[in-house]
Amino acid sequence: MKKTRAGAWVLAACLAATGLATKSHAQTDDLASWDKKAAAAYLDERQSWWMGWRGAVRDHQTFCVSCHTVAPYALARPALRTALGEDGPSANEIKLLDNITKRVRLWREVEPFYPDQTRGLPKSSESRGTEAILNALILASRDAQSGKNSEDAREAFRNLWALQMKTGELAGAWAWLNFHLEPWESSAAAYYGAALAAVAVGTAPNDYASAPEIQDGLKLLRGYLERGCQTQHAFNRTMLLWASAKLPGLLTSEQQQSIVDAV
Repeated sequence: MKKTRAGAWVLAACLAATGLATKSHAQTDDLASWDKKAAAAYLDERQSWWMGWRGAVRDHQTFCVSCHTVAPYALARPALRTALGEDGPSANEIKLLDNITKRVRLWREVEPFYPDQTRGLPKSSESRGTEAILNALILASRDAQSGKNSEDAREAFRNLWALQMKTGELAGAWAWLNFHLEPWESSAAAYYGAALAAVAVGTAPNDYASAPEIQDGLKLLRGYLERGCQTQHAFNRTMLLWASAKLPGLLTSEQQQSIVDAV
């Protein structure tokens, strides 16, 4: 039941981001009555556990930034700030952002999350592609709150574009971790990662999406997402819907509505 409810709220959040979802009376009542303080406490506790978990430890005194635990926290926790009357990021948010900026600045020195030497090919390239996207997404979301692109975010995006695939079936996408775990880390998750990259580009402030130096890569990214749209499962199509709210032109209004109806 908890997983079902969580999945429903993820989908609802993505639909709401496009402006296509409508609220029922029940949804309105739920939003008015839910305990925001308890939600923040739960998110903070879960993030504390992850950052202190032995399995998340990485070199240079950093920890793994996971797509299934850390990225949702980084995107969701700031949304509670106004509701709770907080003046700034929580202690765990600060620790997470410090961890990401450290790995961005030491990009050529830190080991991949899962090196080939200990996990086998092609885990190094999958780790780098996944981390590059998540770093850019989280830092772009942080910068969007201030309206100013930071140098760390710009460096994260440079790392991102440098790893984009230029040819082949996955041209426009990135290598993505595959541990045969649906939907975050599976053979189909490269599309999910590419959708997150599109969200990152569209979220970055100062009209980053129009920057001349990224247009070739952005064209490849758009092409990859558009080519695969009709063959993806519902989770990936919902991520594309979210991306389309950040990058105009990814989907027509009819395509957006089709995904909403399917969900």
